[in-house]
Amino acid sequence: MTWKKNVLAALSVLAVGTMALTGCGGNSSSSSGSGDKIVLRYAENQVKDYPTTQAAQKFADLVKEKTNGRITVEVYDSGQLGDEKSVIEQVQFGGIDMSRVSLTPLSEFSRNLMALQLPYLYRDSEHMWKVLDGDIGKELLKSTEDSGIVGLSWYDAGARNFYNSKREIKSLADMQGLKIRVQESSMMMDMVKALGANPTPMPYGEVYSGLQTNVIDGAENNWPSYESTSHYEVAKYYVVDEHSRVPEMQIISKQTMDKLSADDQKIIRECAAESAKYERQLWAEREKASEEKVRAGGAVITRLSDAARAEFIKAVQPLYEKYGAEYKDLIQKIRDVK
Repeated sequence: MTWKKNVLAALSVLAVGTMALTGCGGNSSSSSGSGDKIVLRYAENQVKDYPTTQAAQKFADLVKEKTNGRITVEVYDSGQLGDEKSVIEQVQFGGIDMSRVSLTPLSEFSRNLMALQLPYLYRDSEHMWKVLDGDIGKELLKSTEDSGIVGLSWYDAGARNFYNSKREIKSLADMQGLKIRVQESSMMMDMVKALGANPTPMPYGEVYSGLQTNVIDGAENNWPSYESTSHYEVAKYYVVDEHSRVPEMQIISKQTMDKLSADDQKIIRECAAESAKYERQLWAEREKASEEKVRAGGAVITRLSDAARAEFIKAVQPLYEKYGAEYKDLIQKIRDVK
């Protein structure tokens, strides 16, 4: 029987050693801080040269530098680890360590995030960042923790604007009757209706041909998307109304975070905050480049006057009653930020 005990003991040692060499991310390991190597998997659904992906890699580089190579973050871009919804679920249960995600699917885990998706919530970009970089933003980052997801930082996703193939939009009257492609979202459909246009749900990949064949008159999106999809070629009128300014969140699995030492948790948070600043810079540069390209390509850019924008804001107020009633206090706090 002695030899059996020796074999079992050897197998136990081997198992412990294997666990110590395995990083976080589902299979994982002991608490960090003991010098063990840790590998974290980071899911990103955008391509390698997109601002959020570049910022994710910046985060990985910072973590490697600040831990002297002890913690490695592997960034999987282009949706290699699955679509956004499935990635969030895997982060929740520790199958994937980290990601950068949109607020729409994340709202299932923290309903307060729904408030950030209401139209014309912020006065401008500066207002949004004052909110998110302040106490409100910090509380919202914590709001998913009960679901096993830790919010680390906010990433910029720009503002969404309307564009169409028919005419310049200078006032609310110019929106009347336009067939506007929207995401399959009841809030987005109601917003377009409130502005006097006709919402038309359609897969994103069909928008170009839809515009080309007049199945739809227009759509809405941010500058980089308008440019990179070449929608400006078939819908040259772009109005900067900034009806939707929804940030994105960099997240980490609570299971992964809890396995890290306090010092390593601090490093992760610091690197996430630094990568967020980098992403905002990249996003601003990308927006500027996209605007220059579509202008050169013949797009007609219109910026709403303050009076016209006030018309748009007034028209969508019923959405605040329908979709924002349970978030009234949060909405008021956001509006009160100066």
